[in-house]
Amino acid sequence: MKPKVIPGVPLQEKGSFHDTESVKYFENHDLAYENFQILKDRFLSINYWYYYSKAAGADFKLHTKEGILKKRLPEIGDFIRIDIPGPGNFEARGYDWVEIKNLYSEEFTSGKTLEFYLMECRPSGIPGKEEKHTAHFYTNEATSTFIISRGEDFIKSGVYGRNESPNLDANMADKARNLVIALGGMVGLSKIQWQSLTDGLLNF
Repeated sequence: MKPKVIPGVPLQEKGSFHDTESVKYFENHDLAYENFQILKDRFLSINYWYYYSKAAGADFKLHTKEGILKKRLPEIGDFIRIDIPGPGNFEARGYDWVEIKNLYSEEFTSGKTLEFYLMECRPSGIPGKEEKHTAHFYTNEATSTFIISRGEDFIKSGVYGRNESPNLDANMADKARNLVIALGGMVGLSKIQWQSLTDGLLNF
């Protein structure tokens, strides 16, 4: 299976990848539009993703570049703290971190997709600390791109992982942990976690 080529999603060059999507169909355009407004609010409410996924996946918390919990809308340059099921990152006190590198939306008057929102994240160091060592089980070459979209009679949520390789630039405990989690992602375990999020965002 090859990764999908999607505008705004980095090309796959090495390591593992995944394309995780959920779709919900409606009887007409108006219903699709109305429900997309709910999906948009959920998509931008990162601190509540854990609840939308029915507590079946990771817990996400939005932070500023200073490392302070943020309760407003996400922006480029913000960070997301991730608490995944299982052993956490020892160096980062049990958490993994990503930085929001891209965030934008577009609307179209015709075509299969009429509106979408895109957010690209990349593994990062811990915000607010001078040490910029990557605090994540993947290297900082990996990306996770979150997209929600609306068509004439559907809404869709998706997460697209690209260039996922284990972060071995870590202490011995984290190196072993990162390798185990990355290998789990390669055999599809991380896709199960992402599926709980994409399904949950549409479950209203």
